[in-house]
Amino acid sequence: MAGRGEIAVRVARACAEAKIRSIAVYATEDRDALHVRVADEAFALPMGSGPAAYLDTEGIVALALRAGADAVHPGYGFLSESPELARAVIEAGLAWVGPSPEVLEQLSNKIAARELALKLQVPLVPASGVLTSHQDVQEFAATCGYPVVIKAVAGGGGRGMRVVRSAEGAEEALAACRREAIAAFGQGECFAEKYLERPRHVETQCLADREGTVAVISTRDCTLQRRHQKLIEEAPAPFLTAAQEQTLAGASRDLLGAVGYVGAATCEFLVAPTGEVYFLEVNPRLQVEHPVTEEVTGIDLVREQIRLAAGESLGYRDVLAYGHAIEFRINAEDPARGFLPAPGRIADLRLPGGPGVRCDFGYESGDTVSGAFDSMIGKVIVRGRDRAGALARARRALRELRVDGVASLRAFHRAVIDSPDFTAPTAAGFSCHTNWIEQDFAPVVASLPAADAPAATEAGPAPTSRMVVEVDGKRLEVVLPATLPGTVGPAAASPSPGPPRAPARHRPPSAGTKAAPAADAAVTAPMQGTVVRVAVTEGQSVAEGDLVVVLEAMKMEQPLVAPRAGTVKGLDGEPGGRVATGHVFCVIEA
Repeated sequence: MAGRGEIAVRVARACAEAKIRSIAVYATEDRDALHVRVADEAFALPMGSGPAAYLDTEGIVALALRAGADAVHPGYGFLSESPELARAVIEAGLAWVGPSPEVLEQLSNKIAARELALKLQVPLVPASGVLTSHQDVQEFAATCGYPVVIKAVAGGGGRGMRVVRSAEGAEEALAACRREAIAAFGQGECFAEKYLERPRHVETQCLADREGTVAVISTRDCTLQRRHQKLIEEAPAPFLTAAQEQTLAGASRDLLGAVGYVGAATCEFLVAPTGEVYFLEVNPRLQVEHPVTEEVTGIDLVREQIRLAAGESLGYRDVLAYGHAIEFRINAEDPARGFLPAPGRIADLRLPGGPGVRCDFGYESGDTVSGAFDSMIGKVIVRGRDRAGALARARRALRELRVDGVASLRAFHRAVIDSPDFTAPTAAGFSCHTNWIEQDFAPVVASLPAADAPAATEAGPAPTSRMVVEVDGKRLEVVLPATLPGTVGPAAASPSPGPPRAPARHRPPSAGTKAAPAADAAVTAPMQGTVVRVAVTEGQSVAEGDLVVVLEAMKMEQPLVAPRAGTVKGLDGEPGGRVATGHVFCVIEA
């Protein structure tokens, strides 16, 4: 399993049911993660810590061979769309649980996928080629008008996307997209696309085998998003006409059939307010929202992935969906503060149960949610006889859910499922669109409590001690918790088994070390994270609202702007540096 978090747990459980041995990999921060504990075996990644450890193709393949694996399942991380990893796995004599490298090269590149769709006469939103500068964005906008959206050519998951509403915003938006794309996917190519106002985001879950059978398992609605990343999904997609469903299924079969696709895939589309359906992209992997399809079809999509990778036939083409399912992503974020990431230690996690409730989580009580990775803690999935029944069950399940120690989206989700825009029983009343959260629902979000629970300071990985032992004459290096009684080495002096303290550089300065600047004059870090850009210099004059710093945490960029006009004084921060919550980057002196 080359992924982490709840999807690695999900794959390990599917393997256990199929009597297949599961082997997890982990970065330093995930040494004690749930996916490591659930798998039959686990190996530390050679690159050590941070997101880069999970993007190390050579290291992952080497570990798979060392562990005696037969196949590699990439989860739904960014490597799941990597032709390089797929090719390396196959060349090493292992099975790749996904489409071939050649198919990945064609479909994971959004421009190549669009060219294929154009040949197949699948309806498309107008788009540009690869952008070389912000002038290219302006030239494209001159042909179709603003707004336009800049997207990374590679990858997915809403990373590397920015909406541009005027020529003035093109340069900064393109730079931000390239930064995110390089960090997430390893390359920064971007293109521009005409931005549709107030569309719905719908998709098809598909499976295909080596004999050319393509089954469209179900539709899904993924319209509720923030920062172009999904928060609530449901299956089947409600309020679609028969003609729209036929277009979605036909286009999906045509696209996957044309490339000889094998495995699980998601074809994504936009549905305009006027009813037109436009193809967006193919995600050649499992999706985060796959459980809602499983709940309305009874099909184990992970088990099907493994079967198809082993060369088995799908055995069906048409699937009868029943009931309705809704998924709620439980992220460590504070919606009342602009969905700021909130890493920290989960003091108490209590999951709902009862009929029609499923919880896919990658964490348990006492685990630490690292700021180095995605903010998702897990997902609550509910199923009902119909959409109204699923909503009723969701209200009960979210009421039972408890997440203490870190902020979460629980209160946000409870507010959404009480909104008439979302719960409307007819298409005429359903008013949600891809910007609904940030536009129409913004007043409700702003009125939510600041957090479900006080945000906690992130603890680093638990301190350890290393020793060398011999087992049957084989030399092994053993890593033990520093707080284990009898542990040898410098760390053995730890006075108690209490929670580890964060490194000093992550803690705010002690009170009294220097006078605190006026709150309305300081530019401070609203979260712990990594500085990705400093847009000002010491002594520079700025206007209110000018960009000062861009901070990144949990794969999200947060721009920090000048709170008033004035001069930058006491600038403290540089790209690549880590800062704690409350860190003062500078003061704007009037």
